[in-house]
Amino acid sequence: MDIIFLRDFKVKALIGIYPWERKVQQTIRLDLEIALPSSLACQSDHIEDALDYACIVERINALIKEKHFSLLEALAENIALTILQDFHSPWVKVSVAKLSIIPGVQELGISIERKLLA
Repeated sequence: MDIIFLRDFKVKALIGIYPWERKVQQTIRLDLEIALPSSLACQSDHIEDALDYACIVERINALIKEKHFSLLEALAENIALTILQDFHSPWVKVSVAKLSIIPGVQELGISIERKLLA
């Protein structure tokens, strides 16, 4: 399985359960591992046969702007489903973290893996 990755992808989001979290954007960090639908791009060297990183980033940014998520778990799930459905990836791992939200904790978050169901 061939996997592309996006690491240390930082984005501002309204996320959380507390009233202030619905008003103040927080920086969240995303790390993604995305299985390629095929290995054709490795042989062809054509972008048409690959997953376009810029399109993936654009779609995730749009998702985060479209909806307020209360939980990191729900955001991770929505990102995973977007990757599986919109980009036809057979497998994805999504890690989402809030940064310096609790004193003494550099980051906290969740990591999920999902696969395309046949």
